[in-house]
Amino acid sequence: MALPTFKYHPDPLATGMVVKSDTECACCGKARGFIYTGPVYAVEEYDRCICPWCIADGSAHEKLETSFTDDAGIGGGGMWDEVPEDVIEEVAYRTPGFSGWQQEQWWTHCGDAAQFIGRAGKQELTALGPQAIAAIQDSAGLSDGPEWDGFFSALDKEGSPTAYMFRCRKCGELGGYQDCD
Repeated sequence: MALPTFKYHPDPLATGMVVKSDTECACCGKARGFIYTGPVYAVEEYDRCICPWCIADGSAHEKLETSFTDDAGIGGGGMWDEVPEDVIEEVAYRTPGFSGWQQEQWWTHCGDAAQFIGRAGKQELTALGPQAIAAIQDSAGLSDGPEWDGFFSALDKEGSPTAYMFRCRKCGELGGYQDCD
């Protein structure tokens, strides 16, 4: 069975936010072969028990009163572009979120939410290119020099500090932010 398409999180398998599983979904009661592993904001505990289909069609939000990204973090609390309410709802209620060290932020650009492409360390940022490196350097507030060089060398996809990378759906620009535990 093909996974649903998420315009703001195009490859949740690659980011690890959806994994193969025989777990029954707490929303639809079906074991569809995949389960969401990211954050769930709800009164009840729904750790690793919601299928991607119930996220995509909004039924998990409606039935279980869940969200998958804190809506206040969409746009970085005002640091990045403002986006329409329907975009905030799509990201918060019908898109797999991602796990971060602190409160997750969702990068916005060109008046829209960007696509989450994953966590990144030095190796991944280097592969993404100078635009990705510059975005994280700007997020860290560090100029070229020994402090930036040390920070950049320490970036680790699976550790701390790490970068969270996004791609603008409209212009393709890379952006994001860095965080640590």
